[in-house]
Amino acid sequence: MRRLSGARKAPLDLVLRARMVELSWTRQRVPAIADELRCSPKTVHRWLHRFNRLGLDGLEDLGGQGRKRRITEAERIRVIGLVKQSPPGRLTVQAGGEPAAAEEYGPPEWTLDAPAAEARRLGMEIGRSQVRRILLAEGVRWRRTRSWTRSRDADFEGKGPGSSSSTPARPTARRSSAPTSSDR
Repeated sequence: MRRLSGARKAPLDLVLRARMVELSWTRQRVPAIADELRCSPKTVHRWLHRFNRLGLDGLEDLGGQGRKRRITEAERIRVIGLVKQSPPGRLTVQAGGEPAAAEEYGPPEWTLDAPAAEARRLGMEIGRSQVRRILLAEGVRWRRTRSWTRSRDADFEGKGPGSSSSTPARPTARRSSAPTSSDR
């Protein structure tokens, strides 16, 4: 125990817990141990009781703590695969040249709500924020954002010239005539 409490290459948490046990062997009270190690008396009590119950193994961290995953890895893969597919409401040009979608009222592009709703329809219990976390973790882009588009229609005409000539141009910034430290 003394060797562990003074170890330089052991995990810090384990060294701190061994030090708690070592100080308790010197008949120090729990509040004094907590003050010396800068932790709460409740923490000292917990680790001393675990050491008394389990021995040296009681000072190790217990694994498997924390919230368990709500969806399986297979379901995560299905969500990612779902977003990589074309959305059911996206228009595609059919053989006759007419645009049509697989589902008339389906989403035309994937947003966070659309894959969450589709996953729920497939039987998965998943929310919008969880879909977002999954896609961000995988680096998947769930929609293609375009600020402009061009028509492939030969008869399409553009909007024409830009703004009205009556709209004033942006004034140029005036420079201050006051001297600054950079002028010196």
